[in-house]
Order: sequence, then structure tokens, then C-alpha cells
Amino acid sequence: MVKNTGLLASDLIRLKNLQLTGKLVSDELMLGIHSSKRSGIGTEFEQYRHYEPGDDPKRIDWKLFARTDKHLVRESSTESDRQVRFVLDLSGSMNYAEKGIARLDYARIIMASLAYLCYIQNDQMSLYFLKKGSVQTAVGTGSSSSGKQAFQKILVALEKSEAAGEWTEATEVRFAEFQQKGKEQLIFITDFLQAGEEWLSLIKSLASPKREIVIFQILGDQELDFNLNGFYRFKDLETGKEIELDASSVRERFLASSQQYLDQVKSALQIPYVRLVRARLSDPIGMVLKAFLTKKKG
Repeated sequence: MVKNTGLLASDLIRLKNLQLTGKLVSDELMLGIHSSKRSGIGTEFEQYRHYEPGDDPKRIDWKLFARTDKHLVRESSTESDRQVRFVLDLSGSMNYAEKGIARLDYARIIMASLAYLCYIQNDQMSLYFLKKGSVQTAVGTGSSSSGKQAFQKILVALEKSEAAGEWTEATEVRFAEFQQKGKEQLIFITDFLQAGEEWLSLIKSLASPKREIVIFQILGDQELDFNLNGFYRFKDLETGKEIELDASSVRERFLASSQQYLDQVKSALQIPYVRLVRARLSDPIGMVLKAFLTKKKG
């Protein structure tokens, strides 16, 4: 069981500043991860530590110092030329919220934090939105797809993003811009709630030896535990349909159906070049990303 320590999503959301929250989470990760080697954002993400007397000053990451004003030594200076493509689900169900934490806000902070790590490593990055059955290029590839400029563009696009509409079983998504020249990493952030198998079909069509796919599935505590009592009006955030039910009378059936679906998704995604990372809205974001970067199963 991973101890729930670190920055809470509720506190980060209150800052109302994606650049600051992304930096705070990333700094927490860089100084808190102790594994020697881990899955990175487009490359192998290695450990940072504070400079100590006796260290060769040449090992100080001076670019990072310019951004953080901290003398940090990078354990390995492995570079990457892989493209990191962020894909954010903007279907209506991403507006789901618990205790003041909306799934979309949680997703934005994860993405901003990962984008900040890409910025530090000077990785190529782009951003896409999945909304109402189509792919929208928010920040494309090109000469300015790395560094501070790309990072700032991604933050602006995330700030403006709004979730709405359905994601239907008939939806067929095509990424016209995805023309591979080398290895790349696709990072999806979604609730992975599907009408049929539209999400699974999309992931399976994109996975390849040169394209690693990471899926962050964000779920609420009530979506997993459903410990409600009394009558509630439940609303489908994508279709707007509502139904009033006695929660306790449907709990057992809901939990069984929910667990079956989650198990099926997990099993279906146990394929090469695909990794599923599950998180609850109550999980500290740094803890979720640390588990991802250190290749620990959640």
C-alpha cells in the first residue's frame, strides 16, 4: 500500500496556476525519486540530487539551475529525440467531480507536470484533444515543439480546454498528424469510460514497437467504492439523461458491474507497448506520477 503523502490535488487546484502547479509537482518528483532507472517522459528519466562538496561542477544541470535557482546534479544525462504526444479526453464525463476536485482539473495538473518534465529535458512535445468524436490539434509538432515555448503553449491550451459532449461507440478516431520518424510516446489522460470498445480499439490501433502508449485512467472514489446511502439523482454527463435511484439498493449490482468492467479493461490492455496507470481523485498527484516513473504497479 503506497502511503498518501505529497501535494494534494485540492490544494494544487486552489492555486489556479498550471505553470506553478506543474513545477511544484515536478520538483517534488525530481528530488523524491531514488530508483536508479525508470520509465521517463520520452526518455529515461534519471535522478536529480542536490550538489554536494566534492562533486564535479560540470555535473550540475545549469539549464535546470537557470529555471529553479537550485544546484542539482543529474545522475545521468541521457538525451532523447523521441516525440511525446499528450492526448486529453474532453468528453463530458471528464467534468465529474468529488469534494471539489473535477476530473478535468486533476487531468490538467498531471499533464502540466509531465509537460514541465519534458521542458526540463528539452523533449519534443505536442498536445491533442479528443472531443465530440474528433481529434483537435491544440499544440502541434514543428520547430517550436520543445523547450519553454512549447511548454507555455501547452499550458495555455490546457487552461482553455473545456469538456463536453458524447464519445460514442461509432466514433472512429484518426490522428492524421501522426507520421512517425522515430520513437514516440503517447500519453492519454481519460476516465476510459466507453459505450462499447471505442477506446480499446483506438489504443490497439495506435500501439507499435516505435510508439509506447501510457494511459492515465482517472476515477472517483464513489465510482470505485459507491458507498452512498439514500435516494440520489444520477446524471449522465455526456448525454444529460437523469435517473433517481436508492443507492443502497443498487450498490451490490453497481460494484459487481464496475469491477467486471475495470478487470476487462485491464486485461485487454495487457498488450505490448501499452501501459495503464489508474488513479483516484483523492490520490496525491505526485504519488501517481512517481508510481508511473518508477514503473511501480498502482
